[in-house]
Amino acid sequence: MQKASRNIFFVLLLLSLFITACNKKESVASSEYVNIAIQPSAAFIPLYIARYKGFIEETLKAKNINVVWQDFESGPPMNQSLAADLSDIGVIGDVPTVSALSSGNTMKIVGIPASGPDAYAMLSRADDTSFNTSADMKGKKIATVFGSTGHNFTMKLLEKNSLSVDDIEFISINAGDAEETLRSGICDAIVIWEPNVTRLIENGSAKIVALGSETDLRGTNAFVVRAEYLETHKDVIKVILQEYYKAVNFIPELDEETLTKISAALKLSPSQVLSIAKKYNFSVSISDTDIASLQDTVNFLIEIGNLPAAYSVSSKAENLFEVK
Repeated sequence: MQKASRNIFFVLLLLSLFITACNKKESVASSEYVNIAIQPSAAFIPLYIARYKGFIEETLKAKNINVVWQDFESGPPMNQSLAADLSDIGVIGDVPTVSALSSGNTMKIVGIPASGPDAYAMLSRADDTSFNTSADMKGKKIATVFGSTGHNFTMKLLEKNSLSVDDIEFISINAGDAEETLRSGICDAIVIWEPNVTRLIENGSAKIVALGSETDLRGTNAFVVRAEYLETHKDVIKVILQEYYKAVNFIPELDEETLTKISAALKLSPSQVLSIAKKYNFSVSISDTDIASLQDTVNFLIEIGNLPAAYSVSSKAENLFEVK
């Protein structure tokens, strides 16, 4: 009798453990993830604020969604991660954005984290008295990253001054080599973007020759989402956009701890972070001007042979942001 009781006890214990394990498995399975790709750019300061303050995690907790932050150095590898279904949403500049939307990739633009034409500038050496405005470009050596927004800006400055690319010596560089290229005299001017602009002006290496706002350059960045994820998790994406917008209002009076973290991430001083942030319009919603700006980028990339075919940017956009 005692032996039978012990057998029943062990059977019940095993059954209990099995049920507990199944419940745990169901709990793990029901917990989902959103993988947010971020890169160190002042254009995405609100996303860093939301990250360090836990805004998105707090709101998505009720939906049982876990947030995974993925750090990238630039847009192209982020595009690769999105295409491989390793990231769900990312914040990317205009050139990587229109590249991500082309070639049959199933991506969607769901918001505009920031636009900032004056985050782009043509810089000459601080002591070069012969190069003060874009009207002085003719016959000069101009360096920028081929296929970048800086390249597009260069072309717009040439057009503004009734010049062609044949009127300058175009030098293709890597963004990280911009300062040395200018300092060494390899070029007369570089066309670059923040935070490089602020660094070079503040260290006395360069002066501003032209700003993006002197042309129709807009400097439009985008929230890019995998279409498959968007289809099944539209509510999650809306939360991310809403919390991003909430974070925008924290920029003018950032607490010291958060500002210090952002400064470290962007490799800038706290004062530089706040100064550069003023160059951006953190609108979040998608406007007709944003679409036109990205369409202009498509046309530019086709012109230089970096995009195989034209397409309609508006067909790839879904405006999800709503001001509450």
